Amino acid sequence: MNHAPGVTFASFAGLGLHAGLDAARWATELGYGSFWTAETTGPEAFATLAAVGAAQPSLDLGTGVLALQVRSPMVAAMGAATLTELGSDRRVLLGVGVSSPVVTERWHGVPYGDRPLRQTREYLEVVRAILDGDAVTYEGEHYQLRRSRLGVRLGERRPELVLGALGERMLQLAGELADGVLLNYLPAAAVPWCVEQVHAGEDAAGRPRGSCTIYAYVHVGVCDRSDALPKARRDLFSYAVVEAYATAFARAGFAEEVDAIRERHAAGDRDGAVAAVSERMVDAIDVVGDADHVAATVAAYRAGGVDVPVIMPLPWGADRLEVVRATMEAAAPEAT
Repeated sequence: MNHAPGVTFASFAGLGLHAGLDAARWATELGYGSFWTAETTGPEAFATLAAVGAAQPSLDLGTGVLALQVRSPMVAAMGAATLTELGSDRRVLLGVGVSSPVVTERWHGVPYGDRPLRQTREYLEVVRAILDGDAVTYEGEHYQLRRSRLGVRLGERRPELVLGALGERMLQLAGELADGVLLNYLPAAAVPWCVEQVHAGEDAAGRPRGSCTIYAYVHVGVCDRSDALPKARRDLFSYAVVEAYATAFARAGFAEEVDAIRERHAAGDRDGAVAAVSERMVDAIDVVGDADHVAATVAAYRAGGVDVPVIMPLPWGADRLEVVRATMEAAAPEAT
């Protein structure tokens, strides 16, 4: 099935909520199926999605992703259930992940944790049980609940659990327990390996292959490559210094770049670390160019096994909102 693409507010939330509402309107006009938002220190996710849902009721709504350490399973379930009750005909995609120590510890003052895989498993199990509507008693290493029951009335439709994942075991966990997996900061060439890991998790759990929908943030921008290149280098540098992303970049064929970035960063040479992000790495992950190039990039992610590409417009131009609009037009369903 050729699912309609989504669009995420994550890359241009700094332009303000009005920009997100403009993009949501364009998404409806252009035939997109879903609107997503991330959450770090900018707009709060559920308030943002409630505003978008009120303005554009045909769009499914997704979080991509909430740092699970900063929200209890009940709080996340409450938010997703509220969005579902506000628009019972839409899908609500509750995307969660372990984020990074920078987000959780430095920015939110919450411990990152030393067993992220175990904590994620428990989180998914607890949220699933809460959304089923029964009283939940759970005794785990990270979460303990006693007859906890969701107080939001849901019909037959339930929010869907989506796990942000990069590594082998987290991808397999998504296949085992989640309704979907969200890939991020990966080239199209890396998608088939990720899909294999998700299928392995589905197989281990006795689930039919395809039970876990493959979503991916596709980083694209209709803008001038030479002007965008410095911004793309800084963007990829900021993720390459995070362990999980560094491992994923290396696995995707950029081990040499990762080693150089981390070596220069450890030496206190930030400019050298940014410069170590190669043009080859930029062209594979933060893809910019004309409309045809953007459309072909989205098609490549689909060909690699992505069910739903979620367009992350790279707002790198003099008129950043116009770049977002042009990128969405290039990646619209009829264009790809």
